[in-house]
Amino acid sequence: MPSQGTIGDRVRGLRLSRRMSQAQLAGPDLSDSYVSLIESGKRTPTPVVARLLAERLGCTTEFLLHGIEPRQRIDTELGLRHAELELQHGDPAVAADRFGEIIKAAGEENAMLAAHARFGRARALKAQGKLGPAVEAFERLRREAAAHPERLADLPLTIALSRCYQRAGDTLRARDLAGHALRQVSRLGVTHGEIAVDLASALVEAGAVQGQQNGTLAYVRQVLADNDIPRAIDREQEIRALWRASVTAAQGDDSALAVRLADDAIATGRPARMALRLAKIAMEWSRLTVGPVGESRPGEAREHATTAMRIFSAFPGHLEDRATSIVVLAHIHLKSDDLDEAARLAGSALELLAGSFTATGATAHLVLAEVAMASAQGDPATSLASARKLLEGVPEAETDRQHARAWRELGDLYGKVGAHENQAGAYHRALQAVGVRSALTGLTVDSVLTV
Repeated sequence: MPSQGTIGDRVRGLRLSRRMSQAQLAGPDLSDSYVSLIESGKRTPTPVVARLLAERLGCTTEFLLHGIEPRQRIDTELGLRHAELELQHGDPAVAADRFGEIIKAAGEENAMLAAHARFGRARALKAQGKLGPAVEAFERLRREAAAHPERLADLPLTIALSRCYQRAGDTLRARDLAGHALRQVSRLGVTHGEIAVDLASALVEAGAVQGQQNGTLAYVRQVLADNDIPRAIDREQEIRALWRASVTAAQGDDSALAVRLADDAIATGRPARMALRLAKIAMEWSRLTVGPVGESRPGEAREHATTAMRIFSAFPGHLEDRATSIVVLAHIHLKSDDLDEAARLAGSALELLAGSFTATGATAHLVLAEVAMASAQGDPATSLASARKLLEGVPEAETDRQHARAWRELGDLYGKVGAHENQAGAYHRALQAVGVRSALTGLTVDSVLTV
């Protein structure tokens, strides 16, 4: 059965395969000129006309409108859900392959499903850390969204691109895209839901410039206020049980039940995903708002950082995030001159990390160094040396902007104790961490799409 191209192509192909004239297809209800307009793509049939044409052409309305039979469509929908579960709760590489299979199966005959599969594949590439291919995929999708807004929304793509560029080290482009998205949501008044949470994530990842003046921290603060962090419960076993049941139902040819079970699995995981995303936003907002570019709100920052720490504690797989939230809380107490609590929290984070070579552990040592300098008790040099040892133990290929920030803070503290040679070395390492490595080397970007 012909299935290529547009609705008009399918009407014409089916009509010719049945040796019907346009007048015969039109019958007493339609004009042959109207059929001609449909076939040429100048008219789109209404649902009533589509059903009438499908009856006369001997096909389903679903096939005529979408180029795919109902069973094929539900199988494709199920494939999208299983790929999404793989992305959220399994292996992003497997998810990318599954999304790719759906793209091939859907093709241009079902452009909307294919577009959603390409969006899923781009997200899976980003989750694997393949930032160059992910950026290229998202840029292509933005071109498609511009040409076919009925298939894809530009806003989620802009936000995803911002986060990709940020992780790849292109902070300026990341901030441009995040600012463009912020202007869109401000015009729409969107502060609730996943798009708002995704944008808030992009804004805190890109960092604040001149604090509240550019509106970024103010918007993030509003998102935190409008989206209550869900109760943190790790329901991973329940999600996987529903996922397995969906696969079993599909193997038994019960596709409708398989889709329902997959939807249940995705919905079951949503509160935890939202809780973790909001916790990271709360943690980063707290860090930024008491930092040099933020408007200091120590009480509010302490509350958000504490909430983030509580959320991360409920998920064993987020140990590093939990430790980071503790260090952020330690910084807040340090800014409030609560030195004893700052030292206690920093020590707690180090115990949790158990000597791991991470930027978080190094930052905890930097808190202890600041406590020693502020209290004139203890030797800050010991903590500075420990921080440097942890940072130097991280392979260069694994360094990121968090490591760059830790090296810069280490340089600042070396300057305070008069170790200027060490200070210059730390600043140099910060520049290396933030600028030497780029995941986008050689990538050509359509500048028109990124302003």
